[in-house]
Amino acid sequence: MDTDKSITFPPGTIAVAGKTPGTLTQFSMPATKVRSEHDNIVAMFRRRVNQDPTQTVIEQKSLLGEKWRKVSAGEFWDEISSVSRGLLGIGLKPGDRLAIHGSTSYEWTLIDMAALAIGIVTVPIYETDSAAQIEWILQDSDISYAIASNQASQELIQAVAARADHKCRIYSLAAGDLLTIIEAGRQIAPAVIDSYNAQITGDTIATIIYTSGTTGRPKGTIITQRNATALVPNLLEYLTEIGLQKTTRCLLFLPVAHALARLVSWGALLGPGVLGLVPDTKNLLADLAAFKPSYLLAVPRVLEKIYNAADASAGSGIKLRLFRLAAKSAIDYSRALDTPQGPSWALKVRRQVFYQLVLSRLTSLLGGNAKYIISGGGPLSTRLGHFFRGIGVTVCEGYGLTETLGPATVNVPDCAKIGSVGQPVPGVAVRISEQGEVQFKGDPMSPGYLNLQEETAELYTEDGWLRTGDKGWIDADGFVHITGRIKEIIVTAGGKNVSPEVLEDGLRGHPLISNVVVVGDRRPFIAALVTLDPEMLPGWLRNHNLPPMDISGAARHPAVLKALERAVARANQKVSRAESIRKIRVLTTDFSLENGTMTPSLKVKRAVVLKRFENEINAIYGGPLEED
Repeated sequence: MDTDKSITFPPGTIAVAGKTPGTLTQFSMPATKVRSEHDNIVAMFRRRVNQDPTQTVIEQKSLLGEKWRKVSAGEFWDEISSVSRGLLGIGLKPGDRLAIHGSTSYEWTLIDMAALAIGIVTVPIYETDSAAQIEWILQDSDISYAIASNQASQELIQAVAARADHKCRIYSLAAGDLLTIIEAGRQIAPAVIDSYNAQITGDTIATIIYTSGTTGRPKGTIITQRNATALVPNLLEYLTEIGLQKTTRCLLFLPVAHALARLVSWGALLGPGVLGLVPDTKNLLADLAAFKPSYLLAVPRVLEKIYNAADASAGSGIKLRLFRLAAKSAIDYSRALDTPQGPSWALKVRRQVFYQLVLSRLTSLLGGNAKYIISGGGPLSTRLGHFFRGIGVTVCEGYGLTETLGPATVNVPDCAKIGSVGQPVPGVAVRISEQGEVQFKGDPMSPGYLNLQEETAELYTEDGWLRTGDKGWIDADGFVHITGRIKEIIVTAGGKNVSPEVLEDGLRGHPLISNVVVVGDRRPFIAALVTLDPEMLPGWLRNHNLPPMDISGAARHPAVLKALERAVARANQKVSRAESIRKIRVLTTDFSLENGTMTPSLKVKRAVVLKRFENEINAIYGGPLEED
């Protein structure tokens, strides 16, 4: 991979190139941190330990109750050292691959850091991965050791390994095997860890993260120490208000098997703040109240659910009207912040009154201390971005891939444009190709895929720019705007190019709707598959004086269909008539991780949906697509 620094310009500089004079195609900002060849994630954490071993770095939630145990930098390093020696003691050595299967937890992060300290390559496995996916990961990565979070995951890996005749030693955290691992390293001197860590270079593989894959087998994305050390410090510096304050508190509940969550966990440990880890969102409100995070990492679907839940809890009548007026005042206030004159005095008063009456409850639900939300993993609607900023919680939307180790661009609190995915992180350059593709260059870019030479070659252009597969544009201030996946652009029978994301984003904000997939490739008009939200449905029915009913009944009920038609009409206002949705088909099955139609970051696997619901799509158009 070419990491030529000639593409880095002074802050705010815009490089202009391309066929059309004045067309903006490339923008970057310089790195703010210079790393040495032997820098690595754990070495950077050791600097924090040496600065003040008594400062709290992690708060670990107790298994019983709502108490959180404070873990100091020194204590966490001692545990890392013990587990590192234990991994060596059970037979692992630098360069070996260690699979970790389980939910987000203190132990997951501890094992990850212990492996990174001595050059062992961690290979995360999602809890939701199928047996076939796990089998492929074990074989493709040549896994000989695995750590499972519970008995069920241990039995699953055992069964998969046995079926594939793959030899793999499996340890279970639930069975107390972490103590067994630590005990195996008692006789190994702590200095051995320092010796191994000193041998780590920028080219040392830190982790192999398998993409969830919308089709075919998942690809093992190689992430090196250089990728991590080039991105994490610069990202922390870029997001100073969020990540470099002693009051920073991050509660992580998304799967750390995901690149973005993993990056945030490393950033939280390297910065001066405190990291909290919980396995899921089942007790999220209680966890938020107890931990009181200053910022959260969330995917857009979580933010949509927060808003829709607030709307539904308002009930009906005057209370619902009051909430929606309050929401509108927050959105209007945020939009006015982007104007030269700013919010008017009257708007400031109106927003403050509604905040005291209604909106402050939402901020209290986030723990009462949250000022920022980092959003990634999919597009965030501008309405939601303005709503949260209007209630005092700034959403910093970013954009990146597993291959970029998370955000390659991000909005920062003091320099943001809602509706964009921000400017490139320092040390990363972005350009738009002649075909309209967003492309990146810089040290955080992955060198490629494990055992896949052709796919790695296809990942990069001849001059070393990483292809994202997304279409977009860069505005005059260097903010990147994503308009959709190149391969997912729909071309109707009439030759009209349609980006499905614009319509889908407009519909997902409706409280009744869980997911949407716009269809119409080579068809005479645009249509959509819609799924209903089972959590929001009961409240919506109650607020509209309708009797309780299940998803199947609601999918056919005239009042529900009428509400969906109104939502479609509003979404269609954003596009031309040729791009507008003419028909919808309400499914009785939602898209989910369990049925394989969604990725762990809650993005719909479009290709899987189109194949699985082929009959429903054909019914919309009166028959199957006629092949040429």
